[in-house]
Amino acid sequence: MNAPLILLTAGGTGGHLFPAEALANALKASGARVALATDKRANAYAGSFPADEIVEIPSATPSGRSIPQMAKAALMLGQGTLKSISEIRRMKPAVVVGFGGYPTVPPVIAASLLKVPTVIHEANGVMGRANRLLARRATVIATGFADIKGIPANVPGQTIHTGNPIRPAVLEAAKQPYAPLGPQDWLRLLVVGGSQGARVMSDVVPPAIEKLPPELRARIAVTQQARGEDLERVSAHYTRLNVEFEAEPFFKDLPHRLAQAHLVVSRSGASTVAELAVIGRPSILVPLPGSLDQDQAANAKTLGDLGAAIVCPQSDFTSERLAGEIQAFFQEPDRLTRAAAAAHSASITDAAERLAQAVLTLISANRNGISP
Repeated sequence: MNAPLILLTAGGTGGHLFPAEALANALKASGARVALATDKRANAYAGSFPADEIVEIPSATPSGRSIPQMAKAALMLGQGTLKSISEIRRMKPAVVVGFGGYPTVPPVIAASLLKVPTVIHEANGVMGRANRLLARRATVIATGFADIKGIPANVPGQTIHTGNPIRPAVLEAAKQPYAPLGPQDWLRLLVVGGSQGARVMSDVVPPAIEKLPPELRARIAVTQQARGEDLERVSAHYTRLNVEFEAEPFFKDLPHRLAQAHLVVSRSGASTVAELAVIGRPSILVPLPGSLDQDQAANAKTLGDLGAAIVCPQSDFTSERLAGEIQAFFQEPDRLTRAAAAAHSASITDAAERLAQAVLTLISANRNGISP
């Protein structure tokens, strides 16, 4: 029997593609073939994706900004569904797996129409709108957290908890144990804001470092992700303070940098929270505000409740607050060590294998393939 083909669909940001990449590696290790359906934005991240084939599917995110914009988005999703039907008929995947976001809507709907089994994976603590739209079409719903909100009532498919699949680079970085902060050690601070960056980090963190007492400021090394338009002012601020720093719009070796850090200041996307847990690093988490779903707040709470993270709403995320938190860690470094251990206690290192097994089990139960 030929190796089964599994079509993964993810797009938009690395937060959707990274868990898809982890599953792809696990599926290929089991002997399966993998294809990826993604959108135009995600192609920037998909270059090294371990897929036998990558297809681009038109998509758009509906919003309430105006009726013409909503109509345009609906038209794009319709076009994406038609193209997905054509591609699925051509590729004949055994299962289609969606990782959330509107770019996954056309392929999963197309698969449902063609009677191909579907799996959707919800990475966040609150089910996103795209996955809620697809939930009743899913054969299996896999979740990143044990307890998530927003799953529609009485969905026909099976719901399982797998955790959030973790990339091999993160699992490799997790082999490095946490190094406690010694009395004379430099505190290595990592500042990230999601795959697109976050301006608030550039606005708040450099002034916070400036507010530290000079003797502590001399013992800090900052690695900061800053948007391209913010990079010059962030670099100039640290240079003026004579602070050891490195600033870039995007770090390709982020798992390694997470492992090197004593403390991480970050947004709380699902992949970030999962990677903090697997690598076991303390954090100050600033959930993305204004989201209708408040998914990042739910994600951050999982680490906050364990004492692994300080959860700071963006409205409270000021340079004074951050300087105070960093100074407190300098004064009581054992808190960092305890928070690192608490983070690691929440880790699920085999989530990709769990999800792969669920997909392969579904294939075994549906040997008939797709409708022509």
